[in-house]
Amino acid sequence: MTIMRGDPGADDLDRATTALREWQSDAAPVQLHPGDIGWFRRFGAQAAAAAVRTWSRDGQVLAVGLLDGARLLRLTTAPDARQDEELARRLVADLTAPDQGVLPDGAVSVEAPDDALVQDLLGEAGWGLDDPFAPLVRDLTDPVGLAPVEDSGVRVEVVGPEQVSERTAVHRAAFGGPTFVDQRWHDMAAGPLYADARCLLARDAAGTPVGATTVWSAGPGRPGLIEPLGVHPDQRGHGYGRAITVAAAATLRELGSSSAVVITESSRTPAVATYRSAGFEQLPDWYDRRRAA
Repeated sequence: MTIMRGDPGADDLDRATTALREWQSDAAPVQLHPGDIGWFRRFGAQAAAAAVRTWSRDGQVLAVGLLDGARLLRLTTAPDARQDEELARRLVADLTAPDQGVLPDGAVSVEAPDDALVQDLLGEAGWGLDDPFAPLVRDLTDPVGLAPVEDSGVRVEVVGPEQVSERTAVHRAAFGGPTFVDQRWHDMAAGPLYADARCLLARDAAGTPVGATTVWSAGPGRPGLIEPLGVHPDQRGHGYGRAITVAAAATLRELGSSSAVVITESSRTPAVATYRSAGFEQLPDWYDRRRAA
């Protein structure tokens, strides 16, 4: 095979993220975004690099994967390589053999674009479908197709060093996990991808932090990503989720993004309803491929 797999180090991660930027398109299915690697950078530069895999031919990157945990590979390919049979078969060979250093033995999942041949080949190899995810998109260029991005209705500020503790506290409360501490925010913000990102903190009329999000641009004229977004559990039911979603879309538009993308589990009905209320269009569900234990 002429397809070469790479495990880029921290100094060589730029090739993978540059490729991801170039592959983002409103005409393509929602896919792995450079912001996904930017968000993973909260675990540090070495951890982010260790989680990335690339597949190349003649020096050209054709596929990029992010190990989002030990048993989930989030994968995408160059748009013109989605039906490349040599690439797809090499991907399947690497994904299904634990000794290749991509995924371990046992139950694992792979996220890939719906129109990629690797999806079909994994299905033929006996991989089933996992729980559905709902991708939602808001056009930021056409004022006719959707109402303009309106005032968010709460005070939203860009997070700097002074607001980090409030931003991380909202995240921990919203997602019920203890890991996103201040140092992880600083590690994320120190990464090169954060130059095209913004963290936002929403406050209510009394100044209490009620929600937070991070938005990631892939460059002017390309889709931008909202990842993550959360509202403090004590503040839900007041429209703050919609407000900060609108503010996130407005920030991406200021950064030059052509659209705003957010992805959530389809089973999270309140979250889906919040994004739809903020002007996002729900696209058909997508499914990871899952190999049972």
